[in-house]
Amino acid sequence: MGAILFDSDWGVTASRARGAAVRAWDREDLFKRRLAEAQAFGAASERLSSQHPEFSARWGLNAKQRIIGILLFGGYGAWLYFATATAISALAIAVAVAFGLIIAMRFWTIVAALRRKPMPAQARLRNDELMTLTILVPLYREAAVVPNLIAALSRLDYPSWRLDVKLLVEADDPETIAAIEAQRLPQHFEVIPIPPGAPRTKPKALNYALAFAQGDIVAIYDAEDLPAADQPRAAMAAFLRGPSNLAVVQAPLQIHNGKDSWIARQFALEYAIHFSVWLPLLAQLRLPVPLGGTSNYFRRDTLVEVGGWDAWNVTEDADIGMRLARFGYVAGMVTPPTLEEAPVRMKAWRSQRSRWMKGHLQTWLVLNRHPIRAMREMGTVNYLSTHLTLGGGILASILHGPLYLWIAASLFLFQSVEAWHWGMAGLGYLSAVLAALTSRSKHATLGTIITMPLYWPLQSLAMLRALVEMKLKPHFWAKTQHGVTKSRPTGGVREERPQPPNESGAQLHFEFFH
Repeated sequence: MGAILFDSDWGVTASRARGAAVRAWDREDLFKRRLAEAQAFGAASERLSSQHPEFSARWGLNAKQRIIGILLFGGYGAWLYFATATAISALAIAVAVAFGLIIAMRFWTIVAALRRKPMPAQARLRNDELMTLTILVPLYREAAVVPNLIAALSRLDYPSWRLDVKLLVEADDPETIAAIEAQRLPQHFEVIPIPPGAPRTKPKALNYALAFAQGDIVAIYDAEDLPAADQPRAAMAAFLRGPSNLAVVQAPLQIHNGKDSWIARQFALEYAIHFSVWLPLLAQLRLPVPLGGTSNYFRRDTLVEVGGWDAWNVTEDADIGMRLARFGYVAGMVTPPTLEEAPVRMKAWRSQRSRWMKGHLQTWLVLNRHPIRAMREMGTVNYLSTHLTLGGGILASILHGPLYLWIAASLFLFQSVEAWHWGMAGLGYLSAVLAALTSRSKHATLGTIITMPLYWPLQSLAMLRALVEMKLKPHFWAKTQHGVTKSRPTGGVREERPQPPNESGAQLHFEFFH
C-alpha cells in the first residue's frame, strides 16, 4: 500500500512537473511568436524609415529640396513679373525640349521593340530544380474576388511542396476574412492577419508578411490577378539562368476587361505599351525599371538587404525598382502574363491614377534628395534615365492639360498656333500611334487610337489631385474596388504577342534581357 501510495504520489508530482514544463514551454513558444509578430509589425512600417531614412517617403521633402523649390518658383515668378514675354518664351522652349526628349525616347523604344527577336524556347525546369516560392497576396475589402483568386492560384503549374502562399488580410476586414473562410484552402495556403496601424498601405502588409515568408523567391500578386499557369516556372528559369545581380523578374500585365468602357480600353492600351514596348527595353539595357505592383518575383535575401518595401510610399513598386538599382541590382522580364482588371468608371480611374502620380512623385523626390549620391550609386546613365521614366511621366501628366488649354486659347484668341507647336503635337501623336501598334494589343483598335488625345489631359486632372494630396494626406492609399467588371476572361490566360511555335509540348517561353 505504501509503495502504491509512494508511486501515486510520485506520479502526481511527476505529472505536475511535466505540466509545469509544458506550460513553461508553451509560454516560451508563445512569447517567441508574439515577439516575432511585434518585430514584424515594427519592421513593416519602421525598418526602412528608421534604418535608411534617406530612402523613405515618410519624411517628405528635405530642407535642401524646400529651399531649391522656393528659389526656383520665386525666381521664375519674379522673372515672369518683370519680363513676361521672355519668361513665357523660355518656359515654352524648356517644355518643348522636354517633350522632344520624351518623343525621341518613344521612337527609340518602338524601333527597339520591332527589332527585338523572340527568345528561343527553354526546356521546362524539373521539379527538383525549382526553388521554394512564397506568394504574397494583399487583400483589403476584396471579398468579391476571393473565389477567383483561390482558383487562379490553385491552377499554377508549380509543385505544392515548393509553394508557400500567404493571403494577407487586414485584421478589421471581416467580410474578406469570411470570404476566405468559406473556401477550402490547400495545405500550402496560410492566412496572415495584418495588425491595424498606420500607415494602412499595401507595402506595410507586404513587409509584415515578409518576416514569415519561407521561400527563396517572393512573388507579389494582387487580389484580382489571373496569372498564367507557367509564369512561376518561367521566373525561376530566369533566376537560374540570369546573372548573379538579377534581383527581380517582372511579368507583363494585360487587361482583360477593355470592352467594359472607353476608359478601360484606353487603360488597356496604355498597359500594353508599357509592358510590351517600354519595360522590355529598360530591362534589356539594364536601366532602372519602375516595376508593376504585381506579378513580380524577388530574391528574398535581396529584399531584406535593401530594406524591404517603403511602407510610406503609395507606389512601392516603382520605388523599390529604383532602390534595387541604387544597390547595383538589375531586373528581368518573362513573357507569361497576368490578366488584370481595369477601372471601368472615370471616378475609379481618377482615384487610382492620382495615387500612382502621387507615388511616382514621392519616388522621384526621394531619389533626388541627394542627387550626387544617387548618381554615384546608380551610375550616371542609370540616374539620368530615371528622369526620362519617372520625371518624364510626371512632367507629361502635369503639362498635357495646360498645353491643350494653351492651344485652344491661341486658336480662339489669336486665331493662330505656331507651326512648331503643331509639329510637336503631330510627332507626339504619331509616336503614340506607332507604340500602340507595336504593342500588338487587341485593344489597339481604330476608335481607341483616334481618341487617345482625349485621354491624355485626364492625366492632368489626376495629377492635380495628387499634388493636393501630397500636401494634405501624402500617405493615404486610395483603394481601387475590384470585381465590378461586366466581362470575364475566357479560354485561359494567353499572351497578346505571338510566340514561336512550341512543338515538343515540354517547353516554356521566357525572356530575360541583359
